[in-house]
Amino acid sequence: MPHPPSLSVTVHPTPALAGRPALPADKSIAHRAAIVAAISDGDCRIAGFPDAADPQSTLACLRALGVAMEIDADGVLTVHGVGLDGLRAPDGPLDCGNSGTTMRLLAGLLAGRPFETRLTGDASLSRRPMERIAAPLRAMGARVHTTDGHAPLTVGGSTALDGIPYRLPVASAQVKSAVLLAGLGARGSTTVVEPTPTRDHTERMLELDVLHLGAERHITVAGGTRVRARAYAVPRDVSAAAFFLVAGSTAEQAVIEMPGVGLNPTRTAILDVLRAMGARITVHSERERGGEPIGDLRVEAPAAGLHGVDVAGDAVANLIDEIPVLAVAAACARGTTTIRDASELRHKESDRLAVTAAVLRAMGADVAEQPDGLTIRGRAANGPSLAGGVTVDAHGDHRIAMAAAVAALAARAPTTITGAEHAAVSFPGFWDALESVAAGAVERVSV
Repeated sequence: MPHPPSLSVTVHPTPALAGRPALPADKSIAHRAAIVAAISDGDCRIAGFPDAADPQSTLACLRALGVAMEIDADGVLTVHGVGLDGLRAPDGPLDCGNSGTTMRLLAGLLAGRPFETRLTGDASLSRRPMERIAAPLRAMGARVHTTDGHAPLTVGGSTALDGIPYRLPVASAQVKSAVLLAGLGARGSTTVVEPTPTRDHTERMLELDVLHLGAERHITVAGGTRVRARAYAVPRDVSAAAFFLVAGSTAEQAVIEMPGVGLNPTRTAILDVLRAMGARITVHSERERGGEPIGDLRVEAPAAGLHGVDVAGDAVANLIDEIPVLAVAAACARGTTTIRDASELRHKESDRLAVTAAVLRAMGADVAEQPDGLTIRGRAANGPSLAGGVTVDAHGDHRIAMAAAVAALAARAPTTITGAEHAAVSFPGFWDALESVAAGAVERVSV
């Protein structure tokens, strides 16, 4: 996939925000819908599939595995399912680009195939840990070889897998999904035990039974389970909505509306935390589409502003992607916010704890970094917001680029973000969407 030109964006402070930003479809759901559709027993139609780089990497890999698909004039993707046994050996390595979800889920899918597949990625993905999926797959009998615990990795070419019980040592929807996908082709049953609930899109799509035992979730898949062909609809991404929820909550005046956003209960902790901070967020027209709950979000600037909170435990697992922009809200709030149990963020596209802290400090925030989180001392009751007036680097990370932009809106002076092109990994239209609620705030320079 060709690299986009480098982009530098200057974002000007904007006290009043209003509009309906165009949000991308949920890439977590899109990845899983494409993979499950590929191994179904017929044609599956997926409405709203995003054009972001990560889910497009998944489609490219599935095509290389012999799965045909096309998009019609209405933008609906049709995937011609080949069944689990219909996947064929690719002609070369599968390039997962920057997408950890693509690599980890395909590793599970391909672990029990009779052919060996090499999975590669870009420099950022090649630094991310892969032993966390390799270990349970090996326990099932799979051949999995990593490169010093990272990508490139090779999977498959082994005899049939055996189903196992597997307790997740760390909350991870990607590891859970990889093991469940491997379990489809294993002998017997495979059960994943989640001490902390994570996003549940995979088990919804595979129509698996989930047993709740206290706080734990036991998800079981029987080997040989048939995946039926069906239609999917990908809702708008609540992780993308989070940038505008924080922007609206830190502005002096704001009314921002976002219709059709996914409200899966394993993904909406960001709403709960922002409301606990004093945000004015309302949900209208709650409904279900394609097996996922959705609703229309509205955020207004809170009259009394935001205040600090403590965030830890289960909430962190369900807002792990939103922590950089949540840290922006904390920097603009009164009092202190602590974020704990978030060490997973050190293994994303960047070390998100370190980079989030560095960006906010450069903009004038008081941020202390801990091994598993951040302590952010917000403004005094009548004190200043972020200073801005600096240049910050996105460090190749889409969520850092977008969080920095939200911080810049609430700063006292313009902030320039280099590496801003990386926002397209998950939100190709982000800079247009930001401009739609903050007219005149965005200056772009391709370099």
